[in-house]
Amino acid sequence: MRVDQGDACALSDEIAGSKYDLVFSNSLLEHVGGHAQRARFADNVHALSARHWIQTPYRYFPVEPHWLFPGFQFLLLSARAEISRKWPLVHFPPESRAANVRRVMEVELLSRTEMQSYFPDSTLLPEKTMGLTKSLIALKTSYRPGSEGNRAARWTSARRGSGPGVRADHTPITRRSRRPPRPCAAT
Repeated sequence: MRVDQGDACALSDEIAGSKYDLVFSNSLLEHVGGHAQRARFADNVHALSARHWIQTPYRYFPVEPHWLFPGFQFLLLSARAEISRKWPLVHFPPESRAANVRRVMEVELLSRTEMQSYFPDSTLLPEKTMGLTKSLIALKTSYRPGSEGNRAARWTSARRGSGPGVRADHTPITRRSRRPPRPCAAT
């Protein structure tokens, strides 16, 4: 097994020139910094492998996972910075107000729409806690010819069908009733 580490948004020549069996990322995408960086990250994931597992916390889960504070992600920046200085459940000790503002600005949780736009040919799976979506997982497990091109080509490929419920030839698998057959009436 080979594991490489580096800047996922600006790959080294050695990594960019390689192909991998799988790209795995757990709770990184919300930290890379804005739409342009997330788009670079996603483009690099698509270029490195035909398979990926990319997980990120969901914006609309009621408790923000980095601060463990209900609704934190919906508050004004100044309120989030102040809470991060005083909230006892943060993952890091309080610093100056300026440092807390920077730290709060480094985390941008994603919605389903954003995640699907970065990984249009992936199956988007919810990771649930107590019936609520806590995280989103973009999963791509199989190679489809033509899906390695630009985003429009990947989107077209995805619309033909992929993931659970679709056969390799892109025809849907129908769910059969799980009820036992009715007994025949005795004559």
